[in-house]
Amino acid sequence: MITLLRYFGLPPNYSVQGAEIDQMIVWVHWLMLILFVGWGTFFIYTLFRYRRSKNPKADYIGVKRHYTKYAEIGVVCFEALLLIGFAFPAWANRVREVPPEEGAVVVRVVAEQFVWNIHYPGADGMFGEADINRIDPQTNPLGLDRSNAGVDDIVTINQLHLPVNRPIVIHLTSKDVIHSFSLPVMRVKQDAIPGMSIPVLFEATETGEWEIACAQLCGLGHYRMRGFLTIETGLAFEDWLAEQAAELEEEGGEWWE
Repeated sequence: MITLLRYFGLPPNYSVQGAEIDQMIVWVHWLMLILFVGWGTFFIYTLFRYRRSKNPKADYIGVKRHYTKYAEIGVVCFEALLLIGFAFPAWANRVREVPPEEGAVVVRVVAEQFVWNIHYPGADGMFGEADINRIDPQTNPLGLDRSNAGVDDIVTINQLHLPVNRPIVIHLTSKDVIHSFSLPVMRVKQDAIPGMSIPVLFEATETGEWEIACAQLCGLGHYRMRGFLTIETGLAFEDWLAEQAAELEEEGGEWWE
């Protein structure tokens, strides 16, 4: 059924956690199909059963059967099952039960109108502190203090590189308005809210390149707020980090002096 849904708009799943999301989507589609067929059939039945030619005089008592009430109760029970059995556990796994960051690739993603700022810790594994007074849109969009732990931090614009088959923890926030960080093939969609750091976790199972979309209307330039996700092998990811670190070293202290 999950494979069939791809022909109706569901993108392929390339994350470990995505199977749980897809299963819930399958059950929701089954419910919608049952409701469409059931209520559609009932509607057509009532059009013929109570047409004017067969019922010239109004009936002020109405139908006394309780079939529709039983159907409504069944729908409520099915929706409760979806919430309690699928949605709540999926939410708990993706948001509340964040795994230890040891052994995971930890990245900060800071949204703003209309770009994605990607922040990697340097070789020391520590994120540098950010100061709003140090923000420069051209040279220091995150306001990093390069004098301490942030001296070797790597910052990219709209380019998110991650390794395959490793747990990923993204700390998501926003500099200005509410955005929505969307990676459809990873089954990730999370609002980026100013003043909050929200953890997002997944583990990619395939290499490739995909688009990072903003799924929340965030201003007149919302249409052009797009980044690029590159999932690569562990070795290729380490090589990419080394290249970024080398470029940072070549630039020296020009950005933060």
